[in-house]
Amino acid sequence: MNTLRLFVAKDFLIPASTSWYLADLGEFRGKQELYTQQSPQRLKTLREHALIESAVSSNRIEGVSVDPSRVRDVLVAPKPLFRDRDEEEVRGYRDALKLLHDSAARMPFSEATICALHRLARGQIWDAGQYKEKDGDIIERYPDGRERVRFHPVPAAGTPDAMAGLVDDWQHCLDERWVHPLIAMAAFNLDFLCIHPFRDGNGHVSRLALLLQCYQLGYEVGRYISLERLIEENKDRYYETLEQSSQGWHEGKHDPWPYINYLLSILKMAYREFAERVGELKAPRGSKTDLVLAAIDRFAGEFTMSQLEQTCPGVSRDMIRRVLRERQSANVIECQGRGRRLGGKRRGSTS
Repeated sequence: MNTLRLFVAKDFLIPASTSWYLADLGEFRGKQELYTQQSPQRLKTLREHALIESAVSSNRIEGVSVDPSRVRDVLVAPKPLFRDRDEEEVRGYRDALKLLHDSAARMPFSEATICALHRLARGQIWDAGQYKEKDGDIIERYPDGRERVRFHPVPAAGTPDAMAGLVDDWQHCLDERWVHPLIAMAAFNLDFLCIHPFRDGNGHVSRLALLLQCYQLGYEVGRYISLERLIEENKDRYYETLEQSSQGWHEGKHDPWPYINYLLSILKMAYREFAERVGELKAPRGSKTDLVLAAIDRFAGEFTMSQLEQTCPGVSRDMIRRVLRERQSANVIECQGRGRRLGGKRRGSTS
């Protein structure tokens, strides 16, 4: 039932599309040190922004959100005062990220570490850091009230053994070179989500584990570009490939490549964005200005001030307004509102 176990015999074929991703990511990793020697202030701003952006996006994927006006108070203040459970959970994810960014090289990849990340990300909830005690299916709910069972995870009674086996297989896979480490990393992520070891918060921990594995394998882009934000922006594809690759998982008859390729594509998107922001330095500009400009570029048509604030957590409204005015003066965007409804549209857009 374990995806990593499919690679033990080494009698599998790697799809051509997967090989292309591996080649591209190998090239990006080779340039990584060059990029990280560029503009220290810009890198510092990217790190700070990615930390905030990741905490906000990972929670939004799970339906947990914070008012944009509260983001800085919740995620930047040393000892924030939370207004509700959502704010506590977003801050918890941020704290787990900070632990990874500071200590990834020294952290063992173990069940204890996985449970510690869950404990941080879930805050003060009663079962934080503990495997589930009851069985539960993964349910998809539709706006019209309909429901369907998307997947039957490993039962609670089998979860401790499944997790112990998964972590052991990860280490054996690296030591014995069953498959390329990036393929193994994505396969581990798929298996973790199929086991679904916690009552809640499995998506959070899957993304934290992904970052930890990336850092320990030498792929550092998640420090500067939010993988969680890219996953959120491609959320439909995330759920689509996860469902495709989980069918037949219990019997070991599943096709893991759609989900593996999805995660590799996210990593490639992150490196491409990193290269665009740092790899080729242009005329000097404020780092936060660059973040707002990049956010504007990602909108295909109309956008609002609120959407920009959500895309640029940690950047003040005054800064966003200033950049909008500059873009308007340069005839790049046109303003379509005033006051709290302030927004715009990129010129040339038909939407």
